[in-house]
Amino acid sequence: MLVRPLIAFSLIVLLAGCSSLTSREALEGQGDPARWQAHKQQVGSLDAWQISGKVGIRAPKDSGSGTLFWLQRQDYYDIRLSGPLGRGAARLTGRPGAILLEVANQGRYKAASPEALLQQQLGLNLPVSHLLWWIRGLPAPNSKSRLTLDGDSRLAQLRQDGWEVDYLSYAEQNGFWLPERLKLNGHDLQVTLVIKDWQPRQLGQ
Repeated sequence: MLVRPLIAFSLIVLLAGCSSLTSREALEGQGDPARWQAHKQQVGSLDAWQISGKVGIRAPKDSGSGTLFWLQRQDYYDIRLSGPLGRGAARLTGRPGAILLEVANQGRYKAASPEALLQQQLGLNLPVSHLLWWIRGLPAPNSKSRLTLDGDSRLAQLRQDGWEVDYLSYAEQNGFWLPERLKLNGHDLQVTLVIKDWQPRQLGQ
């Protein structure tokens, strides 16, 4: 059974560290590049949020779903997963250099980085720092990406580091257009995120 690895993956893939909005992007689609740059700058200014929703994972030998809660306050995060995938509950908290994964009835796991924790627990080498950007509808800034824009000059599809991210719908919250439903495919995994509640904030301003 891959339930525990799937728990860890579904949580750790949500982590990232903030960095500048620079990216080697290749643009496609019907959107306007200038509008995309304006949208990217606005959404990239968000450094805090509270999200609740659902996550589903499909893998060759296992699959499952659960509910998701994600609190982000600049470099601090508190991510909780409950439901069938978590066999009750799993929680990931920390900040860069100090990460703790707690899985109900299984144990506590520490590492200096989300990448290291993923490698130790799953034996997988995945770009776990990307979803901080992807969840806001942005490419991660430190690697090449190919972007397909929709008619509103927001991301319709993102291809980066062996992953393909499809943005199926957006919702407006406090003047920000943010992904409401997205699907990730790559490395023999499919991850679906459905965000029921977005509460974006800007703490650094």
